[in-house]
Amino acid sequence: MLPPVQTQSLVARLIREDWGRILSSLVASTGDFALAEDSLQDAVVSALEVWSKDGAPRNPDAWLITVARRKALDRIRRSQVADRKSSELALWLEQHHSDPEDREMTIPDHRLELIFTCCHPALEEKSRVALTLRALGGLSTEEIANAFLDKPAAMAARLTRAKHKLGAAGVAFKLPDPQDIAERTDTVLSVVYLIFTEGCHATNGEMMRENLVQEAIRLGRILTSLLPDHAEAKGLLALMLLSDSRRLTRRGDSGEFVPLEAQNRARWDQARISEGVALTEAALRHAPAGRYGLQAAISAVHAQAKSFKETDWPQIVALYDVLYGRFPNPILRINQALALSYANSPEAGLRLLASVEGEGKLASYQPFHACRADLLARLGRHLEAAESYRAAIALSRAPEEASFLETRLSALRLN
Repeated sequence: MLPPVQTQSLVARLIREDWGRILSSLVASTGDFALAEDSLQDAVVSALEVWSKDGAPRNPDAWLITVARRKALDRIRRSQVADRKSSELALWLEQHHSDPEDREMTIPDHRLELIFTCCHPALEEKSRVALTLRALGGLSTEEIANAFLDKPAAMAARLTRAKHKLGAAGVAFKLPDPQDIAERTDTVLSVVYLIFTEGCHATNGEMMRENLVQEAIRLGRILTSLLPDHAEAKGLLALMLLSDSRRLTRRGDSGEFVPLEAQNRARWDQARISEGVALTEAALRHAPAGRYGLQAAISAVHAQAKSFKETDWPQIVALYDVLYGRFPNPILRINQALALSYANSPEAGLRLLASVEGEGKLASYQPFHACRADLLARLGRHLEAAESYRAAIALSRAPEEASFLETRLSALRLN
C-alpha cells in the first residue's frame, strides 16, 4: 500500500517519462488515437485509486497498457458505433481482456510513427505541433497552451478537434510512404525542437525537465537515422547536443542559475560538443544552410571558445545576420543584440534591440527585458536598467532565474 502522495508522485513520473511510449503502443494496438488517449487517461485514474490501496505493480507501464485496453473495450461497448472496424477491435481487445495486469511485457517503441501521424497534412501546423507535444512529450494541455500563449480551454478544444479530424480522415498509424515523408519532416523537426526547448526551459516554471531534453535528443537521433541525407535533421540534432553539453554548468552547487560567462567550461560535455560540431559541419555542407544548421553553427562557436572573452563574437553576429535574412524573427535580434554588444559595443546592441522593440509580443517576452537590462547596466544607465530588470523578474517563470535577476538588480547603483 502506498500513501496517496507517493502514488501521485509515481503516476506523475510515469506520465512525464513514459506517456509517449505507452500511448504510441496503445495507438498501434487500437489504430484509434482518441480512443487510445482517452483509455490511457482512464487507466491513470484507476492507477491512482488501485495503487493507493494495493501498492504499485512491479511493471507499472505494462499495468497501464493492460488496464487501458480494458477501458478501451468498455468504451466501445458503451458507444453506439457498431461498424466493422469497431467490432474487429472489440474482438481483439476481448482476446486480451484476461491478460494479467502485473506481467512482464516488452513494449514496442512506436513513437516515431506517432510523431508522423500527429504531423499529418490533414491538420494545420499549429495543431500538429500541439498534438505531438501532448502525445509524445506528455505535456499537459495547460503547458502546451502556455507555449503558444493561448488559453487552456482554447488549446483543449484544438486538441480535441485534431484527434477527431485524424479519425474522420482515416489516417493510418504508420510511417508515411517515401514520397510523402519530406512534406511532413519540417513539422516533425519543429515538434522535436519544441519538446527540447520545453525541456530546457519549462513553461511550468521548472528550469529544466531532463526527461524531455533527452527524449528530444533521442527522437533527433532516430530522425537522422531514418533520414540520413536530411541536412536539417542533422542540424537539429547538432543544435540540441551542443546546447545540452552545457547542462551541468547552468546551475551552481545550490541550484542557482549560472550565466554563460560564469560557467565552468571544463565541465562542458566534450563528447557532445565533438558530435555536435561534426553534425553541424555535415549539415552546413548542404547549401543553402537551414534554420537549425545555422543555429547549430552559432552554438558551435560558443562551444569551441576557450573562454567567454575569447568567443568569436563577430562570427556569431554574422551568422545571426544570415539566419535573420533567411528566417526573420524579432527573437533572433535579441540574441544578436547581446552578441553585438560584445563584438562592437553595448550601444550598438541597444540600438539593434530598439529596432524590434515594437514587434510581436516582445513586451511580454522575458528575454527581451533581461537583455535590455544587461545592456543598459553595462552602459551605466542604472535607473533604466532597474526598470527593465523589474519587468524581466515579473515575467520569469523559473525562481532561479528570477533570483539571478534580482541579484543583478541589487548590484545596481541607484542613487
